[in-house]
Amino acid sequence: MNAYSLPDLMKNIVVLISGRGSNLRSIVQASVAQQWPARVAAVVSNNPQAAGLEWAGQQGIATHVVNHKAYADRPAFDQALAQVIDPYQPALVVLAGFMRILTPEFVAHYAGRMVNIHPSLLPHFPGLHTHRRALEAGHREAGATVHWVTPELDHGPTLAQARVPVLPGDTEETLAQRVLQAEHELYPRAIGELLAQL
Repeated sequence: MNAYSLPDLMKNIVVLISGRGSNLRSIVQASVAQQWPARVAAVVSNNPQAAGLEWAGQQGIATHVVNHKAYADRPAFDQALAQVIDPYQPALVVLAGFMRILTPEFVAHYAGRMVNIHPSLLPHFPGLHTHRRALEAGHREAGATVHWVTPELDHGPTLAQARVPVLPGDTEETLAQRVLQAEHELYPRAIGELLAQL
């Protein structure tokens, strides 16, 4: 019996990933250690090669691939994605390094149930290359933001933030690594607090 042989009365969380799933790991580990009233019931990726899928499967978590390359456009992909997610009736849909822009219709379908983590102190630096942009702008602080997902990219209401100092000599890579470590603490904490309110 593994950590995911849990009663059906628990709330379900579906996590969407595109890569290694490091935030996924921190969320799953926190859910077990802190005995959340919820479980990560499924992990879905647009990338068949996402390393996080293998790890999730090893934990006994259901995994699914919805390869965006198999669909003609974003609406078709999003519709297929929703068809995989909806049978789990998730209390939360958690974006954890999911590198696809979602349609307004998909976002509306999960309004009030979908969260994301972004590697900057929003509203600064939405989108890509956040660490490079923070360094180029001369910011003394970087960080991460957990926010509700809304149709406008990286603009949903903030749920929590973690601040990371920019150190002398920081490169894009060194700053990114420290921000990621902060994400691994911030995201599970924010989700745990959110679940307590649902």
